[in-house]
Amino acid sequence: MAVPKRRTSKKVKNQRRTHKKLHAPGMVACQNCGEYTKPHHVCKSCGQYNGKQVVND
Repeated sequence: MAVPKRRTSKKVKNQRRTHKKLHAPGMVACQNCGEYTKPHHVCKSCGQYNGKQVVND
């Protein structure tokens, strides 16, 4: 059975896990109201997308 010869240090363990983290989603300001939304999504506050009214309140 495979058993590690030496203990894995905290440094080596953390270097292996550097890609396991949360990333903040990229946000852009709406051209109409200035509210921050995800890119390529309809603005939830004003209902516009790409300078056009898509959703009516």
